[in-house]
Amino acid sequence: MALSQQQIQTLKHVSTATITTVLLKKGLRNVWMRGSKPLRPGQDRLVGPAFTLRFVPAREDLATPESWSKPISTRTAIEAMPEGCITVVDAMGVTDAGIFGDILCARMAKRGVTALVTDGVMRDLEGCLGTGLPIWCNGAAAPPSVAGLTFVNWGEPIGCGGVAVFPDDVVVADQDGAVLIPQAFVEHILAEGPEQEAMEGWIVNEVNNGAALPGLYPMNAETKARYAASKGKKS
Repeated sequence: MALSQQQIQTLKHVSTATITTVLLKKGLRNVWMRGSKPLRPGQDRLVGPAFTLRFVPAREDLATPESWSKPISTRTAIEAMPEGCITVVDAMGVTDAGIFGDILCARMAKRGVTALVTDGVMRDLEGCLGTGLPIWCNGAAAPPSVAGLTFVNWGEPIGCGGVAVFPDDVVVADQDGAVLIPQAFVEHILAEGPEQEAMEGWIVNEVNNGAALPGLYPMNAETKARYAASKGKKS
């Protein structure tokens, strides 16, 4: 889905931990992509619509260096990536073949891709970091993708880290990893996420002032009333 700059800025202030909690209350438990960790320590929280790529297991007649020049290739897929997207790559959790290296990451950065998220690994790690492209992945491996994977398509539903990802679902990635917001729940997160963050910030302040947890987290009726009163004072 198309996100406005205001929506992106709102989501940048909602942690992936908060998003998983809000979605859990709506019955969605499986939204955190396993194996997708920030490659660079201290990486900022980023938000964008998902642009999907899919690999399947390597097959010797298809997974060859020659395949990189074919119409259906990672190279062609990169040229279809819109500015501001977060590229989500289904590498089936394979960790002994790097899906992308520094040259492909440099091109993605040049096209204005917000970030790359995968349950696989990268190669040319130093070069990838040098491109400035924010990357969430499961580590590094020297062999190229065709050593263990066959690229098959982009722009279709995939599974990344055990999570179903559809094109244009919204991805939020931070130090805890990458989380999927299904399109149908984006407005709910925009409405409930900031309030959840504010409430938990208030609770942390109460804990720092010596409050005990029972009745505070989760809030009982008395604590809810005190929290509501505190919001009234601020306004």
